Amino acid sequence: MRHIQDKWALKAQKEGYRTRAVYKLQQILETRNFATQKIHSVFDIGAAPGGWSHYLKLKFPNLEIFAIDILPIEKIEGIHFFQEDVRNIEKIKEIALKIGTFDLVISDLAPNITGIRDVDEENIYELNLITLQAAVKLLKRNNYSKFIIKTFQNSNLKKLRHDVSLCFRNIATHKPAASKSNSGEIYLSGEDLI
Repeated sequence: MRHIQDKWALKAQKEGYRTRAVYKLQQILETRNFATQKIHSVFDIGAAPGGWSHYLKLKFPNLEIFAIDILPIEKIEGIHFFQEDVRNIEKIKEIALKIGTFDLVISDLAPNITGIRDVDEENIYELNLITLQAAVKLLKRNNYSKFIIKTFQNSNLKKLRHDVSLCFRNIATHKPAASKSNSGEIYLSGEDLI
């Protein structure tokens, strides 16, 4: 079983990607049939170590990509990266000027896990809400706006899915093949910002 789980890491290494997580994004984009020709600008929340931004820049060189994380990332040519908390996006001049102009907001962000279930579930939910609120600010208000967020299967998932449905018209839940089978991570995507 471990061999099967490791195949994504080996594939990423072979194909020159930073992490195995790129295949999660790739599979969600393909599943949703997101029209990449209509996506010109992307905002990556919780970007470290930079895998998703790196993948998108290699696959779609003309994309304008902004990324943010409290952790540093190794430089990616053509990516506008800010080492900052996502709650401060409006205080960053370069980002503030781009509020309401992005076609796609992505987030593979997760909090540090304490091992205390109730604490971890609340931290995950709080971080998801902060990310959702940022996405609503960042995205264009049109039929092409798209959102992808990582969360976890827990007692707050239904509540989060409802929160996302209040902001987007077309919601889907994803468990990409590239996710480890024993992981509780799950992804939500939304289209068409309300």
